[in-house]
Amino acid sequence: MRYSAARMTADEGRRNWEVTVRKVFGPILIGLGAFLIVVAIMAIAWMPGVVKKTPLDVDNTTRLSGEAQRFDGTALGSPVPISIMSLTQADADASDDNVVVFVNGSCVVENTDGNAPDCVDGEDPRLVSASEDTFATDRVTAEAVPNGDYVPEGTVQHEGLVNKWPFDAEKKTYPYWDGTLGRAVDAEYVDTKDFDGVETYHYKVVIEDEAIEIAEDTPGTYSNEINIWVEPRTGDILNQSQDQQRYLEDGTQVLNLQAEFTEDQIKKSTDGAKDNLRMLDVMLDWVPIAGFVGGALAIVAGILLLLSSRRREAGASSTKPEHRVDASV
Repeated sequence: MRYSAARMTADEGRRNWEVTVRKVFGPILIGLGAFLIVVAIMAIAWMPGVVKKTPLDVDNTTRLSGEAQRFDGTALGSPVPISIMSLTQADADASDDNVVVFVNGSCVVENTDGNAPDCVDGEDPRLVSASEDTFATDRVTAEAVPNGDYVPEGTVQHEGLVNKWPFDAEKKTYPYWDGTLGRAVDAEYVDTKDFDGVETYHYKVVIEDEAIEIAEDTPGTYSNEINIWVEPRTGDILNQSQDQQRYLEDGTQVLNLQAEFTEDQIKKSTDGAKDNLRMLDVMLDWVPIAGFVGGALAIVAGILLLLSSRRREAGASSTKPEHRVDASV
């Protein structure tokens, strides 16, 4: 009898412990579930505005290669290999939550031996052109914004898209900045193209016989066909080519240039786009899914724990033995 009573006491203690555990962890799971659902809702409502913005730590070097013919004083010279380097950096100090300021430097050099440096000084005959540029763009739309106090006074006012497309780019025509003309031109959607599993939108810019200044006080015309392949979700440019010609007023051609991203550059751009797409998938898709699913499961588990604790309490009360007093002498 003593053994039976001790066993009943142990069983009752175990039941009480289990009930206590369920009472404690039930509300905890419900609270955790509610928190996860709130996180999921925030990921849907708030996260796109955070992750779909141009970052302020951009530091990109873009490389192109191709051929160019230059006027030698009497006629257009023979084609020579060229390399183009473009360095674009964000100026975080001049930027803010809505606008990012970029500083760009680019250099085109003849690369006949394949070992030309990224750029050379103005006295080097290998130099085709060199330029510097500063501009401010909207961190969401990627379009140029009024210079205001973002860039130094006297900086050329840009317009349209400059160095990337907006997030969630569309199959439509966009205004695209052309530095030679000093204004935006139409970049028309053409088709799609796959780069190592990454789908891009192909846009084309066609410039025909536009009046420009070939050199100081030397008027002429400028034509260019620019093809740009954009990963639409991020707005990243994965490839770009140009076919450019410049003429004097009398029709003498002074420049014939074709260039495109190098194979290494295309791979680098494509790999970067894949990384950015994975980040977007995690933040915008998987975080909400995990929040809703995990939150719902946690809430259900918490409710079940609370219900089971009440059932165990009720069961323990109904099976509790009566304590009788033996009045016999």
